[in-house]
Amino acid sequence: MAVRVLVVDDEVDFLDSFVMRLSLRGLTAHGVADGAAALDYLASHPVDVVVLDIKMPGLDGLDTLREIRHQHPAVQVIVLTGHGSQEFSKIGLELGAFDYLIKPVKLDTIIDRIRKACPRENADGAR
Repeated sequence: MAVRVLVVDDEVDFLDSFVMRLSLRGLTAHGVADGAAALDYLASHPVDVVVLDIKMPGLDGLDTLREIRHQHPAVQVIVLTGHGSQEFSKIGLELGAFDYLIKPVKLDTIIDRIRKACPRENADGAR
């Protein structure tokens, strides 16, 4: 079964393109444009990995990450942002993010991290 990925990013052009590229690489990908929509989606759809932007209007990425960890502890979260800083990286990892990547990043790198984060891909527990 393909890895199920939810991409959360308020840059709609990036979001649409990224979801399409993940789908073309064999992942089951869906995208939403904000944190509240991500939580709504997760409430009714099984997801293995969330790729989450930090800077978004409304519910920002860190608050969304807190809620995902609280409501869906089995879902892994990879923070992917164009507004990277050591502070956000540290906070994101302390809140339980699997990884923290700064745009631009190669698609192969993101897919590798998604596969490593997916519990079904790593039944042996390797990261």
